[in-house]
Amino acid sequence: MTDEKVKPHPDPVAPQFVASDFNSTTKLADNQIDDDDYNPFEHRETDKPNSTSGSLIHLLKSSLGTGILAMPVAFKNAGLLFGAIGTVIIGLICTHCVHILVKTSHQVCKRTRIPVLGFAETAERVFQYGPVKLRRMANFSKLFVDYGLMATYFSAGCVYIVFIGSSLEKVINAAADLDWNVRIYILLTMIPILVIGQIRTLKYLVPFSALANLFIVVTFGITLYYIFKDPLVFDDKPNFSSFATLPLFFSTVIFAMEGIGVVMPVENSMAKPQHFLGCPGVLNTAMGTVITLYAVIGFFGYVRYGELSAGSVTLNLPTEDILAKIAQLLIAAAILFTFGLQFYVPMDILWRKIHDKIPKDKHNFSQIAIRTGIMILMGGIALAVPNLEPFIGLVGAVFFSSLGLLVPCVVETVFLWPNELGTFKWILIKNVIFGAFSLFALVSGSYVSIEEIVKMYTSDGHTE
Repeated sequence: MTDEKVKPHPDPVAPQFVASDFNSTTKLADNQIDDDDYNPFEHRETDKPNSTSGSLIHLLKSSLGTGILAMPVAFKNAGLLFGAIGTVIIGLICTHCVHILVKTSHQVCKRTRIPVLGFAETAERVFQYGPVKLRRMANFSKLFVDYGLMATYFSAGCVYIVFIGSSLEKVINAAADLDWNVRIYILLTMIPILVIGQIRTLKYLVPFSALANLFIVVTFGITLYYIFKDPLVFDDKPNFSSFATLPLFFSTVIFAMEGIGVVMPVENSMAKPQHFLGCPGVLNTAMGTVITLYAVIGFFGYVRYGELSAGSVTLNLPTEDILAKIAQLLIAAAILFTFGLQFYVPMDILWRKIHDKIPKDKHNFSQIAIRTGIMILMGGIALAVPNLEPFIGLVGAVFFSSLGLLVPCVVETVFLWPNELGTFKWILIKNVIFGAFSLFALVSGSYVSIEEIVKMYTSDGHTE
């Protein structure tokens, strides 16, 4: 966990040179060059490149987190039929938005002859080379993505801490006949969190992601065993729940599936980045698996537990059974191992913004101190709101809907404006529809989630 050599580039795994200044880029925008003869993949000089299989593991892990276990409660907020159809549609939209973001990034790299760009840098360059009236927004778009990603993944980390603490509370209180509050377990969770959060290299997180994926697969197997153990009853489950709870469904599913902040670092760190898109490709393989698992867990989990569905389906398992205890402990360990990957994204962004203001001989100490301070703050937030369901909905609504859906649509539209938007400008129409959906999820999901949190703390005056 020693400090890595700092390089003056826009992405943690990018080469050591960047694009020229704004004046030259705007000149380039006005005189489009022939980019057919430039392949950015051939010019990448990635330190410690990741294999295709390692990239697939990371991408799977970024989307297979606490969210998938919240799918039964998402179906409770949507109904059986609407939940199943909605999950598939949202999954395809999320996949498409990741695809257009990566594709646009590749096209910008070719046009500007830059080997690699991160998420925020892609947004910045698109506006720099876009319509003249929008070029002044280049810096704003970069800052919006950077600070949005930091807020997104720090908030998701808070959810992870709450999830681990809740799982430990369920198992240990039952096994040891204790009545400890979930906040005690959140405090205990912070001990390993403070250690794993110090890992700073994506490649070194692959073993943790691999173990986490293995634990999740075993947990899924045990969960499915309990779901199908007894005959399922479908008749008492509505096909459609209510319009009032739909925002919670959308925001929960978006939170569960989106891993937008991990996408560009993973793609940029690949030894063979051409394997990321295409058929089957890393993206399609990962998201196809994710959509299938989400639909299965959500549909049958809701059929089994109905209105009793908890913020995590593992919390519905009978704590008196040893198999259920194993599942709950394994998923807690899996989410703990995932924390390092989720924490990597915002910390890398933050460090790139501040490292040049800190003397080099103090980089290692500063990294440790900053990471520790932020993780303690995240633990404090988890202690303040130790309930999963509305927390997941709020994070999904505010952050993942804007960054995962809205920003890729805006980036593609600006890059292709005005003459490359397809016949009848179908790309523009498509992106307007997806953008409107993301704004609906943001506004309505935030309102409903905040309302649930307020109700939770005002009805009883406390939470469990």
